Amino acid sequence: MNGADGESVGEVAEDSGTAALKARTGRSLVAAVDRMRHPVDGKLMARIAEGIHLCGAANSREWIEEYWIDVYPTTNRDYERFTTATGHPAPSHWPEGRVPASLADHPVVWVSWLDASAYAAWAGKVLPSSRQWEKAARGTTGERYPWGTSPTAAKCNVRESGIAGTTAVSRYHSGVSPYGVYDLCGNTWEWLSTPGSASGRYQLKGSAFTSPFYRCEPTSVNDASMDMSDEDTGFRCATPLR
Repeated sequence: MNGADGESVGEVAEDSGTAALKARTGRSLVAAVDRMRHPVDGKLMARIAEGIHLCGAANSREWIEEYWIDVYPTTNRDYERFTTATGHPAPSHWPEGRVPASLADHPVVWVSWLDASAYAAWAGKVLPSSRQWEKAARGTTGERYPWGTSPTAAKCNVRESGIAGTTAVSRYHSGVSPYGVYDLCGNTWEWLSTPGSASGRYQLKGSAFTSPFYRCEPTSVNDASMDMSDEDTGFRCATPLR
């Protein structure tokens, strides 16, 4: 399955060394981007080393333990493996419960926090916390955006892009984070494990193709009811040190 730039997610995933990532994305990355394939869902994950990072709008210095996070959001193809293995209900937009071929490498949407948590449990993973997600997006030095300080809407799929729908998760090479993680701005909001503003609500980050560009900053806060699902909401997973 080819992404919008003619490069398949599988090809991207196999070519995962730091030098290859720099060449493909043009991004200044951390010194060594360690990656692994998760043994259950097969997704490529990036290691986020323990240590201090700048967090939140005030750039507070916070220490966080080492963890791994999915390089790409959970795609429709990934989610179909889960529904096939478990019998979990498919998203409402899949015809007859099957993924449209044209959307296989797009992020899964129309999934609630409960659906995302069920996938994570099946895979032996968790939803990332707000701090984990933010460090993966901003690196240790608190970049304003995953790609740096420049407010460039062309590096992600937001309302200003005019696409009006999801895109393949490997499309925006120039928008990757310092850890080589994709789609941390735009495409879809992502469910987190961090509770939200009231009981039964959980945080989301990243903004979406429906969102104006200003909402995509990783420090931005959003939340929703755990049973909410929408056309612009998906997730990715994390896991502790292997």
